[in-house]
Amino acid sequence: MPENRVVEGRMVTAEKLAELIEGESVLEAESIEDADRECPDCGGDVLTVGYMPTVTEFVSGYKCQECSWAETNRE
Repeated sequence: MPENRVVEGRMVTAEKLAELIEGESVLEAESIEDADRECPDCGGDVLTVGYMPTVTEFVSGYKCQECSWAETNRE
């Protein structure tokens, strides 16, 4: 599976995708995967990436490939 994916018309790495979701830089990110769900805003394909925004936190983030919608699995 390719590491870089197109999101909102730009090629992004896992780290960059995590930063788009989080809104700031992250410590580490795993590989990008297809989330197997549709964006609730535009119906586009959603990607998922696991990342660590801090040393003690691991988050699964979700980002639409077509629009600005994003969310995490935080409570």
